[in-house]
Amino acid sequence: MTKINITFSLYILLIFWGDSVYCQQVKKAENGSFLLKNATIYTITKGIISGDILIMGGLITDVGQNISDQNAKVINCTGKRVYPGFIDAGSRLGLVEIDAVSVTNDFSEHGDFIPHMKALTAVNPNSVSIPVTRVNGVTSVFAKPEGSTFPGTGALIDLFGYSPEQMSCGSERVVMKFPSTGRRGRWDRRTDEDIKKDAEKALKSINEVWESALTYHKIDSTAKAQNQVWSKNNPQMDALMPIVRGKEPVFIEVNSKTDIKAALSWVEEKQMKAVFMGVAEGWSVADKIAKAKIPVITGPVLNTPRRDQDSYDAPYTNASRMQKAGVKVSIRTDNAENTRNLPFNAAFAATYGMGVEEALRSITINTAEIFGVADKYGSIEKGKVANLFICDGDPFEMKTRIEKLFIRGWDVPLESRQTLLNDEFLNRTPGLNK
Repeated sequence: MTKINITFSLYILLIFWGDSVYCQQVKKAENGSFLLKNATIYTITKGIISGDILIMGGLITDVGQNISDQNAKVINCTGKRVYPGFIDAGSRLGLVEIDAVSVTNDFSEHGDFIPHMKALTAVNPNSVSIPVTRVNGVTSVFAKPEGSTFPGTGALIDLFGYSPEQMSCGSERVVMKFPSTGRRGRWDRRTDEDIKKDAEKALKSINEVWESALTYHKIDSTAKAQNQVWSKNNPQMDALMPIVRGKEPVFIEVNSKTDIKAALSWVEEKQMKAVFMGVAEGWSVADKIAKAKIPVITGPVLNTPRRDQDSYDAPYTNASRMQKAGVKVSIRTDNAENTRNLPFNAAFAATYGMGVEEALRSITINTAEIFGVADKYGSIEKGKVANLFICDGDPFEMKTRIEKLFIRGWDVPLESRQTLLNDEFLNRTPGLNK
């Protein structure tokens, strides 16, 4: 056989082998009523209890002991734990498929002032990273835009659905990047004077945007009060109106100590609601953040120190030091394919001062409260959305296996590209000896 024929034959073989691995029919999610019996339930808000959970119509309809329902499928949870689904407060999951391939990256758009650009419209429900993430108990993420000063509006989504609209949790937030007085990386060759000028220019631009938004609000409010119709075609300003009117917070990305202090002053001056994201050096001004009553989304915890003089555990202790100062803390991975590591980021925060109970809150109820959906998400309580999972141990430990996972009451199979590949190579056909 010629080299060309051999190559062609191998190519055909790879196609069929690939079909056998990647095109296997993944199990369908099951909908219905489910009764989880005899579980150890980590409710988050009401302690740890032993009992049952009834799921119907996508909701938790009852939590307690000796619950019965003849129409529900019974799942024996003896010796098992049940937790609410974990929520990543900042991720690019669904917006990125392959970092190195630009056409698969939808987290950044052109322009410096584009708050009206919605990340929800760019979410890919079929991302191969979503099933991989669910395997570790993560059921929801805040899919956030990145890039410019006002890169867009992020969306809190459940990791199950055929369309972005089906996945939406009903909470979208405008993201803003506060001007940085630090270097952008080792490659940044700007002088200190240039860095200062760039930061001042960026802050001036943000102030001008805010003044324009205030003017837009006054015109719009006056027109409505007088029942007048005025011609408006400014989606950027419309996106900022919930912030200007105090109905929603702006989510501000800020990290260094100097910039955090400047951002605190700016928010106070503008009298706006805010949530700080990143906050890598929040530990150094934790008391000031607590006094301002600004919630924080920090992470990744699994990171390296920002400065050479910082202690090796600065990223690990950052969340706990802010929490102990009185700051409401939520944890994010700030990643895409490794959003699955959210529980292990929380585990490091727990180990380095936060404790297990508060670390669990940082990826459940705290996050739900920050996004204004605590009435539906973040804990196991009657009437809340049935996002939860069953496992055989502590989900902060890598050896723990998550056995069942529910999103909106659907029993979602814990299958992914990785589990299919694992099964394929554990049960090879024709096998090693053929």
